[in-house]
Amino acid sequence: MKKRMYRRVRVKDVAVEGLLDKVPESVVIVALDVAKHAQVAAFAGAASGVAATVSFRHPEESPAWLALVSGLVSRGKRVEAVMEPSGSYGDALRHQLRELGVSVYRVGSKRTHDAAELFDAVPSMHDAKAAAVLVRLHLSGLSTPWQEPGEPLRELSAALSTMALHQEHYLRNLNVLESLLARHWPELLTHVDLTSASMLALLSRMGGPSEVASSPAQARALLHGMSRGLMKPERIAAAVGSAASTLGAPMLAAERERVSHLAEELHRTLKACKHARQRVVELGKSVPEVVQLGAVVGMTTAAVLFAEVGSPKDFSCAQGYVKAFGLNLREKSSGAHQGRPSLTKRGSSRARMMLWLAVLRWVQSDAVAAAWYRRKVERDGGRKMPALGALMRKLAKALYHVGRGEAFDVHKLFDCARLGVENVELAQSTTTLEAMEVTM
Repeated sequence: MKKRMYRRVRVKDVAVEGLLDKVPESVVIVALDVAKHAQVAAFAGAASGVAATVSFRHPEESPAWLALVSGLVSRGKRVEAVMEPSGSYGDALRHQLRELGVSVYRVGSKRTHDAAELFDAVPSMHDAKAAAVLVRLHLSGLSTPWQEPGEPLRELSAALSTMALHQEHYLRNLNVLESLLARHWPELLTHVDLTSASMLALLSRMGGPSEVASSPAQARALLHGMSRGLMKPERIAAAVGSAASTLGAPMLAAERERVSHLAEELHRTLKACKHARQRVVELGKSVPEVVQLGAVVGMTTAAVLFAEVGSPKDFSCAQGYVKAFGLNLREKSSGAHQGRPSLTKRGSSRARMMLWLAVLRWVQSDAVAAAWYRRKVERDGGRKMPALGALMRKLAKALYHVGRGEAFDVHKLFDCARLGVENVELAQSTTTLEAMEVTM
């Protein structure tokens, strides 16, 4: 091993002329180990190897580092930058590199981690070594061009993030409200749905059971009006009547105020969730692949799959699309030990969650999928998760072909004659699944 192989120098101590002397090749590789502030970049050539490892702080010293790269480009060098997809910390520098005309490549973080001991037989890993490993992996052909998303995909991703923000906030506060009602008014949950806008309006305006018991007519009118007359009179009477005989602990004034503010915030967040979801659907309608997938799994689910995994047209085969979800199987077996196959789960967890929810709806709405699922559970001794995972793979393969212009046909996924459900209508396998879609 070369002494001081990973020695770093500050960016202010490096000149373009010095780099040109050390890297005579026409192609200069710049491997950047991304961090929040302390960045490390290795300059290398295919034959000369790593010529210099430069450290700089972002964003204070980033202009000086970009000046080095720009100097190489202006002197006729073709610069290829290699980075890891480390969150958003490297996005600004990646944008600046593209502005300089530099080709940007990416190497998966798992691949870099696994190569820690590959080139120097030392299992340790640090910033300078990570940059050197990126160089070697790029030279080995294990990097891929970094494709920037277009504006439609960026808009859709931003809308999905906004929707997820509101939904997480809503669900978190909903759990808090449920626990408070279990303490102070448990009977209300048996008469009115916790997610009902009518109940949220009742709690936000009246606070607790004592106020409802003292003004039952006002409470009945409020529930009737907020439900637009859809709530049955007997349910309204039961909910209001339970306030006077509740088993819950009496509420203090501060506790009533807390419930009132919490219900008001939930009502506001619920409306924000609906508006955000409508925005996602509107943006999804402008993307042909989302529309095609949405006809099977619903527009919201299709938007998440497209934003997190990509277009099915970007994959050369259905198995590659399945692998992008992390649904391909892995196994650890050796000698007499036969390991049980399990999912790799290397892809987007949010995409897998949405596909899992779609499969649950699929089993409920499709007789063919339900029959196959029951047989699979029986063969596995009652274990349900392997069957759901297998259905996720089947649905992902079907969506791959749907996203490339083919029609969804459940009969191509299952042996319907063997399952005894050969007379199932095709429409049952498409529109019902879309209509049952739920949000994240």
